[in-house]
Amino acid sequence: MNERIQAGIDQLVRRLLSSQSADGSWRLGFIEEGMSTDAAAVMLLTGGGFGKPNLVSSLRDRILAKQHDDGAWRVYPDEDGGNLSATAESYFALQFAGISANEPKMKRAREAIQAMGGLQRIDSLLTKFMLATVGQYDWPRWFPVPLSLLLLPQSAPLHFFQFSCYARVHMAPMMLLGDRKPAFTLPHVEPLPQQPAVADTESWLAHFDQRLLVSHARGLFDIPGITAPTLRKQGTERAVQFMRQRLEPDGTLYCYASATMLMVQALRALGFANSDLMIARAIDGLSALVTKDNSHTTMQNTTSTVWDTALISHALQEAGTAPAHPAIRAAGRYLLSRQHTKLGDWKLRADTEHPEPGGWGFSDTNTINPDMDDTTASLRALKALGGGDSDTSGSYRDASERGLQWLLAMQNTDGGWAAFERNTNNRIISWVPLDGAEDAATDPSTPDLTGRTLDYLGRCEGLTAKGSPFIRRAADWLYKAQERNGSWYGRWGVCYLYGTWAALTGLTAVGEPPDHPQIRRAVDWLYGVQNGDGGFGESCRSDRVKRFVPLPYSTLSQTAWALDALTSVTEGKPTEAMERACSFLLETLQKSGRAAQYPTGAGLPGYLYTRYDSYSLIWPLLALANYRSKFLR
Repeated sequence: MNERIQAGIDQLVRRLLSSQSADGSWRLGFIEEGMSTDAAAVMLLTGGGFGKPNLVSSLRDRILAKQHDDGAWRVYPDEDGGNLSATAESYFALQFAGISANEPKMKRAREAIQAMGGLQRIDSLLTKFMLATVGQYDWPRWFPVPLSLLLLPQSAPLHFFQFSCYARVHMAPMMLLGDRKPAFTLPHVEPLPQQPAVADTESWLAHFDQRLLVSHARGLFDIPGITAPTLRKQGTERAVQFMRQRLEPDGTLYCYASATMLMVQALRALGFANSDLMIARAIDGLSALVTKDNSHTTMQNTTSTVWDTALISHALQEAGTAPAHPAIRAAGRYLLSRQHTKLGDWKLRADTEHPEPGGWGFSDTNTINPDMDDTTASLRALKALGGGDSDTSGSYRDASERGLQWLLAMQNTDGGWAAFERNTNNRIISWVPLDGAEDAATDPSTPDLTGRTLDYLGRCEGLTAKGSPFIRRAADWLYKAQERNGSWYGRWGVCYLYGTWAALTGLTAVGEPPDHPQIRRAVDWLYGVQNGDGGFGESCRSDRVKRFVPLPYSTLSQTAWALDALTSVTEGKPTEAMERACSFLLETLQKSGRAAQYPTGAGLPGYLYTRYDSYSLIWPLLALANYRSKFLR
């Protein structure tokens, strides 16, 4: 087994080293499994008169290729019965791209939409807005979040910045669209029948008990000269200002294609010309997100360059690649250049009077919106580069210290860590009638982010739950967040395998004993869900139903997570089940197919899942390297 593991590690190291870009980064691909960004791009470019026929035809070809025999589209391979949002988006995008509604494929798509309940059964707010903006879904008379929300101060019971940063950059253009209600359609597009538009009783007032908000707003707005048109005008100006201040250097809004396309449509609804600099730069930024998905062209919602680079550099170092190796040095220089140097919205809740920037974001062009996971990943990759007395070493030490301080300032008061900001989990947000609000509108502490942060703080900074009260609080939060069956839910990976891996490796890294009853319960759960082939596999459906749903086959990344979790808590010799997991990884590394292609990155439950092309390399390398280090030396 020792020789086989070493051979597998060597193979993975060679593949990763050979794929590094000239700037020191790795750009292996971050592919959305659904059709949302491709469909939205087609409808924007054609309905908006932006041209780019070659791009439109390429995106159209991918959409056509992804349709299933039953006429539906899916957002993950084993989704039962198709996905209504993906199917509706694809159906209309193909019409915008010039495909006649009378084509056989389109007829099957209409039948699939009808079989899933019709447009009125769509439960994705993004889909509703995408289709309403192009005239294919009825706008409700009232959008549940009024523009005046942008004008409320942070002392109000409900205000705009209580929503997550991800929600805010989508909501600002959506609030404008919901207010203006455009219909940027094309003459040849045939609509689908749907039930009448939502009645007035479905308004903000009917959905939301806003007595506290109204009482505050009366004192703020019920003054002479402040009329509804005035509030609308001020809200519009505030929304445009909000978006303008959060544009990245590439012209995108927070680096998200989805938010950027909503922004362009909102600006067009306000009367901005396509030649306006804000719109023109946004279209250029969207074009830069185009990449290849096997033989087809797709538009990524964002890029994962910083994430991939940090993870790969760390995994290579754990596998034995020296910090002085040119590839590790080049990756370090790239990551150093992507550390954030300016304040972002996160400063509003930082646990310090004078917050300083120091985190990292997910995307190559992200300069505004850092997150915990990319920060700890980057800190891991840079840790060994800070040794010595050279100026370069000093730069890495300074960067690491700034990153650490930013990370610590982001710990939530409940002890855990969220994805982007601190304490963005106000219960009042759940009262707002937004589809998916629980998953997108708030940014609570999660087991995966908390576990990953503890893993860094324990392994790289030497902190323990016994010696640091704030580490103790985080560990206690993780224990409280454990599911009754022993697993943990992972928000940003699929799903219970991901969360359980992050929690176990984090707890053991800060000195929690492997024989702790809750840790043993998690171990028993992992052994209980192992597949017969020695690997592990979990369906994306787990993310929607909030319970573990097994795949009938194993995947490389999920097997690696499970093996790494078991390695972290196993003393003495590895178990037979762990050896079988190793064998699955080593045998499957030689193959391509579903074990490597299944999407194991989570975005929005039931709507957005991603396949990282890097995951089938990074996680097996890290798991095998940690296994070798603990058991084979």
